[in-house]
Amino acid sequence: MITNDAVIMGLLAVILGGVFITENSSNPFWKKFYTFIPGLLLCYFLPSLLNSFGIITPSDSKLYFVASRYLLPAALVLLIISADLKKIIGLGPKALIMFFTGTIGIIIGGPIAILLIDQFDPNLVQGDVWRGLTTVAGSWIGGGANQAAMKEVFNVNNELFSAMITVDVICANIWMAILLIMAGRQKKVDKWLKADTSAIEELKVTVSKYEKENARPISTNDTMKIIAIGFGLTGLAHFFSDIIAPWISRTAPELSKYSLTSGFFWLIVLVTTFALIASCFKSAKKLEHAGASKIGSAFIYILVATIGMQMDITAIFDNLGYFFIGITWLTIHAVLMIVVAKLIRAPLFFMAVGSQANVGGAASAPVVAAAFHPALAPVGILLAVLGYALGTYGAYISGLLMQVSAGFIN
Repeated sequence: MITNDAVIMGLLAVILGGVFITENSSNPFWKKFYTFIPGLLLCYFLPSLLNSFGIITPSDSKLYFVASRYLLPAALVLLIISADLKKIIGLGPKALIMFFTGTIGIIIGGPIAILLIDQFDPNLVQGDVWRGLTTVAGSWIGGGANQAAMKEVFNVNNELFSAMITVDVICANIWMAILLIMAGRQKKVDKWLKADTSAIEELKVTVSKYEKENARPISTNDTMKIIAIGFGLTGLAHFFSDIIAPWISRTAPELSKYSLTSGFFWLIVLVTTFALIASCFKSAKKLEHAGASKIGSAFIYILVATIGMQMDITAIFDNLGYFFIGITWLTIHAVLMIVVAKLIRAPLFFMAVGSQANVGGAASAPVVAAAFHPALAPVGILLAVLGYALGTYGAYISGLLMQVSAGFIN
């Protein structure tokens, strides 16, 4: 019904505005409503209804591309320059443990899902289905570049690949929604996990205290400085990624399996590096006094809305059987994450971000991290970059295990 991106952007803006207005309302109904439903989840879910009911066609829209290539890098800059990196490093090794647990969960989850589904409906996992699932593994450990690499490595035909993209998007988005719901119940979950959250709480308190003591009314001068550093470093990262990725592609095409020929990979790596360097300068860190992270968070919310509008809930029924494989797979991943988190008493934050850094990548890991606190977004960014590096290795191993599983049942 609507094809004009300006109109779609207007709808997304109204949805985001409506969520924030109601979330901060003193009306008893809304107070009760948001006790159970996180506002961020609605910012993500409501735009999906525009797609599901045929109001928009996301494939014809450039909004997600603009948000992921321009607003996301700028948001990463604004969130990183205001981060307390010493405190983040001081969070300890549990973040990495949960990240690698998530990776292992995806690697073994696929083969186990094939064996389990075979017990209920052998037809679902017959033939070359395992080949298609290797592309899902590539996406859920690394990202789009790793997914494309698995398509070539395991020779996946286009029809099967299209079906697996639907499984990837729908299942990953549902899992992200679950993580956002869990984030809204952080204290209860952490209590059940018997997690030591002292380092995270200390970081939150430090950041909040810093903001309160140094906050000042924002001026046009401040705003333009924030825009300059956010989009300036984004532009610089784009400039170098447009040089580096094609050069590697020409001189060492075999490195494509490590995502090193992906422009988006280099964009995220470079913008993160530039932002970390900028955070060492007091003049850049002082921009937080004028609300740099808040503007970065606003960009993140726009990104969330554009991610949400990609999801067509009704598409679940087009590939219902494959969808069950994906859900089984992510359930195995989730159970392993929960068991390890319980054993090492890791906070929900580490579990959620460690999982999303694998399954969602750089576009959504900071979103989940920021759902806990904007100061924690850099943790999601750094882990997601690590996921890109490991994506092809992990997906290839998972693919070989799925081949063995498929051979066993066939």
